Amino acid sequence: QVQLVESGGGLVQPGGSLRLSCVASGTTDRFHYMGWYYEAPGKQREQVAAATDGGGTHYEARARGRFTISRDIAKNTVYLQMNSLRPEDTGVYLCNAGALGYEYWGQGTQVTVSS
Repeated sequence: QVQLVESGGGLVQPGGSLRLSCVASGTTDRFHYMGWYYEAPGKQREQVAAATDGGGTHYEARARGRFTISRDIAKNTVYLQMNSLRPEDTGVYLCNAGALGYEYWGQGTQVTVSS
């Protein structure tokens, strides 16, 4: 059974940084894409960034210039380096991974940006 497990969330002050990690287990397949979504309280889930197995990356506007996504293909792991964090970045960050026709989700890791 494929599982995605996120880690690295926590409480950080505005302007601070966090590095999220997501490890996929239960498969040796290489996902075409791995990425991150974000859920703020009471709002819809939004994409943050994604990375393909070909090295391509995509960032939504809120992440561009502040966040960096990277993958370790061999370890089936995706990272999200988040800098210059703002209170509005507070929420649950979820990892997803997949290819055409299937997709998996992690349970999420809480990020709280507050002074």
